Amino acid sequence: MTRDTLLSLSKEDLVALILAQAEQIAAQIEQIAALQARVAELEAKLGQPPKTPQNSSLPPSRGEKPKLPDRPRKPRRGHPGAARALAASPDRVVETYAQACPHCAQGLSPADPSDVTEHDHVELPPIRPVVTRVRCHRGVCPACRGRFCASAPEGLACGSPFGRGLCALIIHLHVTQAIGFERLSRLLGEVFGVSISEGAIGNILARAQAPLLAAVAPIADAVRASAVVGSDETSARVSGQTWWQWVLLSSTAICHLIAPRRAASVVEDFLAGARPDVWVADRYGGQTGHGAARQLCLAHLLRDATYAIDEGDSVFAPGFKLLLLRAIAIGRRRPSLQDSTLRHYHGDLERRLDRLLASPPHTPAARRLFNAMRRDRDDLFRFVTRRDVPYTNNACERALRPSVIFRKVTGCFRSQWGAKVYAAAASVIATGRLYGLTALQALSNALAGKPVMLTP
Repeated sequence: MTRDTLLSLSKEDLVALILAQAEQIAAQIEQIAALQARVAELEAKLGQPPKTPQNSSLPPSRGEKPKLPDRPRKPRRGHPGAARALAASPDRVVETYAQACPHCAQGLSPADPSDVTEHDHVELPPIRPVVTRVRCHRGVCPACRGRFCASAPEGLACGSPFGRGLCALIIHLHVTQAIGFERLSRLLGEVFGVSISEGAIGNILARAQAPLLAAVAPIADAVRASAVVGSDETSARVSGQTWWQWVLLSSTAICHLIAPRRAASVVEDFLAGARPDVWVADRYGGQTGHGAARQLCLAHLLRDATYAIDEGDSVFAPGFKLLLLRAIAIGRRRPSLQDSTLRHYHGDLERRLDRLLASPPHTPAARRLFNAMRRDRDDLFRFVTRRDVPYTNNACERALRPSVIFRKVTGCFRSQWGAKVYAAAASVIATGRLYGLTALQALSNALAGKPVMLTP
């Protein structure tokens, strides 16, 4: 706006123009203050150490492996050879005899050899499906002239042509090997000679929902009745949205849930009023308050301490990391230690923690960890004097690892019922392995209505 234009304005127009500019200047000042605060926040982050699998909960796949220097290969030392163990009960034995001496061509008879050498040859027979044609004869009763039809034998009823064993194999390959429907249909045709469509595979999974959920019910009851329960969660994609897969386990059962929320209400709904003696988990808020007491995962705390050290803390985090390593070493030796020795170790750990908590640190990460340990110190070493409590939550992380691989390979669940079937199958398979069952055996038991948790 030029000077002449301003001179031509009336007094009221000039006042309105000045007020509008003042309002604009105030808004710009507010925006500048917000941007300056954001710049300060980003500059502070530039000085922070990067998150790695060693100092955070990032999975190992997100870490960068260091490039190792080329090393000259040492000559291999000789050692006694090792061979595959012979089968205990071979299906067939082939006897071979030398016809002539390889040195002098002297003829030999079966009575001449005095020793024998053995090896196994392993081969698969031709794989083909067994097709049973069921012919139910029907007709007209000669006495009452009523029509009749013979009933199909048990397990061979009319309906889906695929038997229970084949259905268990399909669920096993899909859940444990993360084979999608298209590849699974091709694999069944090329390897097993079973012609099956992707829609038929989906129908098999849908029909398996009822027996799998029935098999999960006693598994969930066993977890609720346990004195010590561990829990963890990971993300899952269901129908294009982010859901959460929870695992809740005890020493006798492992139960998976896939829910749309990561809130504590998911665990509360599962427990249905049950309250374990000890809850083993990380420091996520949704994992608190579910047990009468809590045991924090020392592995998670160890990574938090490592990050605080990487950030530059030298007051609290280094000593706390050594304290955690000492506690973990005690936990590993716990089966061979007496109760009195464990009580002594527990008191020693508490005194060492008192000394560490006497000097607050100054770096942000160490200060957050310091304040959390002052609040939750009673949840650190509960495992020392209680032998049934683990000192880490690694069992839950191992239970979730196959699901993480499944998520990376398949991408997501297309339907909510598909997510429920997967969670039920994962619960059946994981619990069955606790009782020495293979994945295929556990699924076969569940589909047949047999128990997965075997009684000794």
